[in-house]
Amino acid sequence: MAVGEPNYSRQARGAYGERRAAEWYLANGYEVLDRNWRDGRSGELDLVVRRDGCVVFSEVKARKNADYGLPAEAVTAVKQARLHRLGAAWLKAHDVRATSIRFDVVAVLGTDVLVYESAF
Repeated sequence: MAVGEPNYSRQARGAYGERRAAEWYLANGYEVLDRNWRDGRSGELDLVVRRDGCVVFSEVKARKNADYGLPAEAVTAVKQARLHRLGAAWLKAHDVRATSIRFDVVAVLGTDVLVYESAF
């Protein structure tokens, strides 16, 4: 990679997407409770945010373009089930009161951010 050239690696794209998602949530009145929380080897929660007593587990998918499909399409039923288990584990591991919970998907395509609230 040449000096000054953007880093388009998958890890850099993912970090960029998570940063943009966190910025969106903050701009919309949410508090970021956790980022990249891992529960052993079962997986990772990208973002955990809260607003008005609702805890939101947010899965972030970022892609440079739609050549291989839209980002949100990558959140399969298997991934959704894993995120449900991780959300329950996160709540058990933290002393956080929630009046409700939901699961969002944040799709970052290029520089555009689209948030699917209550996606599953």
